[in-house]
Amino acid sequence: MLAFAIRRLIQMAGVMLVVALISFLMFRFVGDPVNQLVGVDTTLEQRAELREQLGLNDPVLVQFGRFVGKAVQFDFGISYQIKQPVAQLIAARLPATLELSLVSALFALLVGLPMGVYTGLYRDTLLSRAFLAVSLVGVSLPTFLIGILFIYVFSVNFGWLPSFGRGETVSLGGFWTTGLLTRSGLVSLILPSITLGMFQMTLIMRLVRSEMLEVLRTDYIKFARARGLTRRAINFGHALKNTLVPVITITGLQLGSIIAFSIVTETVFQWPGMGLLFLQAVQNADIPVMAAYLLLIAFLFTAINFVVDMLYVVVDPRIRVGGARA
Repeated sequence: MLAFAIRRLIQMAGVMLVVALISFLMFRFVGDPVNQLVGVDTTLEQRAELREQLGLNDPVLVQFGRFVGKAVQFDFGISYQIKQPVAQLIAARLPATLELSLVSALFALLVGLPMGVYTGLYRDTLLSRAFLAVSLVGVSLPTFLIGILFIYVFSVNFGWLPSFGRGETVSLGGFWTTGLLTRSGLVSLILPSITLGMFQMTLIMRLVRSEMLEVLRTDYIKFARARGLTRRAINFGHALKNTLVPVITITGLQLGSIIAFSIVTETVFQWPGMGLLFLQAVQNADIPVMAAYLLLIAFLFTAINFVVDMLYVVVDPRIRVGGARA
C-alpha cells in the first residue's frame, strides 16, 4: 500500500507541475503585468525599473522556478484589480466555497444513495418512477436555470428562503468563517447547496440503481438466496457493498467538480466564494487571481483523487494485491 501511495503522490506532483506551467504562461503571455500595475502617466524609465524589480527580464526558466517556489509558499502576488495580496483574497473566500461544496456533496450522497437503492430494489413502484422523473429533470436542466427557478418559487413567490448572500457568519479561530452556526447562515445555504448538488445527486442515484440491478443478477446473489439469507442481508450486506467502488469514484470526482464548477451557482446566488472571485477576475483580466484559482482547484482535484485511490485499497483488497504484485 505504501508503494501504491508513493506512486500516486509522484503523479500528483507531475500534474501540479503541468498546471503550474499553464498558470505561469498566463502570467507570461496574457497581457503585460506592468501595464496592469501602473497608470498612463508612468514614464518608460519607471516601467523598465518596475519590470526589473518584478524579475520580468530574467530567463524564462528562472521565472518559472521563482513562480513555483512562491506558489508552494502560497504567494501569488498582488491582485491587479483589488491591489491586495491574492493569498489573502483566496483565504477570505475559500471557507464559503468549501462550505457550499461540502454541503452540496453531502446532499447529493445522502439523497442520491437511498434513492438509487430504492429504485434498484423496487423498479416498478410509483415512487421509483417518480424518483427517475426527478433524476431526469436534474440531469437535463442546466444549473443556472435550476437556481433561477428555485429563487422564483421559494424566494419571490413564497418568500421562504433568501435569494442571495451567505447570511450571518461567525469566525472560528480568527482564520475561518462559517455560516453553519447561525440560523441565517443555514437558511441561506439551502437553495445554493441543493442547486449545486442536484446534478451530482441524480448521477449518484442512477449509478447506484444500475449497479444494484447488475449485482442482483449475479450468481453469488442467487447462491445467497438459496442459502436462505434474509432479504435485508442480501440487499445491504452483499449487493450494496459491491456497489461502493464505483460510488466512491463518482462521489470523489464529483466533489472536485462541485468545487471547480461552483462558479455558476455562486454567481446566481451571489455567494461570496472563490467562484465569484474568479469570475470577477476574468472580467477584469486579473491574471494573478486566475492563476491562483487554477492552481488551487488543481490541487484540490489531485488531493481528492488521491484520497479516492486510497479508499479503493480499503474497499477492494484486489487493488492492494495487484499493486503488491506489480
